[in-house]
Amino acid sequence: MKSRSIQFIGYFFLMVAVLLYTGTKAQAQQAEVKATVDQLFTGMRTGDSSLVRKAFIADATLQSVSITPTGQVKAGKASIESFIKAVGTPHAEAWDERIYDLKIEVDGPMATVWAPYKFYTGDKFSHCGVNAFTLLKTDAGWKIAAITDTRRKEDCI
Repeated sequence: MKSRSIQFIGYFFLMVAVLLYTGTKAQAQQAEVKATVDQLFTGMRTGDSSLVRKAFIADATLQSVSITPTGQVKAGKASIESFIKAVGTPHAEAWDERIYDLKIEVDGPMATVWAPYKFYTGDKFSHCGVNAFTLLKTDAGWKIAAITDTRRKEDCI
């Protein structure tokens, strides 16, 4: 009877250790993913196109979804190169995209980030929506493979 108690205690501590290790590893991966997303927005805010470029894989995709005044859903695509060029082109006010309530999921070499945002030019509110990021784990770390976002001026939380 005593050996079964010792086995149970040993098994219990082993399971706790595995759960703690798994949770810590997942948190570390989520922090790395978030750092890549933060790098993108730091680059946008500072107009640093090289910092923005480093956040993406070479053939990343950008797509925006909006609703037209007539109520139709409209999807538009932009090239990653034109986006990077726009960030690096001097503009009078900072592009300040503020994300919050991030939901990060990681499965091996892929991660998704759901991030509501509010976009400001300088201190002036422009629009809000949600960013849906897909990231890939590369030899150089986590990189953004795709962003799809929504954009609106009303019903911003």
